[in-house]
Amino acid sequence: MTWHLGRMCGFDLETTGPDPLTARIVTACIVQVGGGFNTSPAKWLTDAGGEEIPTGAEAVHGISTARARAEGVELRQAVEEILGGLTQVILAGVPIVAMNARYDLSLLDREAERFGLDPLPAGPVIDPFVIDKQVDRYRSGKRTLTALCQHYDVRLDAAHSADADAVAACRVAWRQATRYPQLAAMTLDELHAAQVGWAAEQAASLQEHFRKKDPAAVVEGAWPLIPRQKEAAL
Repeated sequence: MTWHLGRMCGFDLETTGPDPLTARIVTACIVQVGGGFNTSPAKWLTDAGGEEIPTGAEAVHGISTARARAEGVELRQAVEEILGGLTQVILAGVPIVAMNARYDLSLLDREAERFGLDPLPAGPVIDPFVIDKQVDRYRSGKRTLTALCQHYDVRLDAAHSADADAVAACRVAWRQATRYPQLAAMTLDELHAAQVGWAAEQAASLQEHFRKKDPAAVVEGAWPLIPRQKEAAL
């Protein structure tokens, strides 16, 4: 059975900002779909670690600082539970599907680091964003999740809610494998390894473009996780 006909686990975060190395988790969703089983979601609303949620971030996901503090669970507890849930998924051999996985997985990893928690074990990741840029690299227009849902004819019920985005990412990945048989023909390990190379190539190309105006521009090419910075030698 090809991977897209089996179980997949969608993962999405809504956060306080665009930088995965400093932003805090506001909402999160892990949802297992496909494989002939019922959809199984787990959702979190956190207190954002006590930090203010900027108005720009609130405008995206609709969660205010006041609501997060009043209704959210302690961020450390949520991070522990998210890590535990994803670890179970990985150990079961189920791939994690995340739109722009570099952002979500790096952000979760930095939260784990802040709280002194173990990082996720290695496992296959499927990133519809990286895949789309590879299989249809010359298509013009945006490549947001909303845009990809429109392109691949996937229903997106409530954009920028973690649960809706997580499910939609899985649906897009399924559509991609259906539309491009070369993707479905890969094993999960082969697809993961291919995306590592594709993401690096895409970042290098974008960096070259940016350096036409800014010679110092740097585009991160690591995928699906930005490596942690090693502590400086004493």
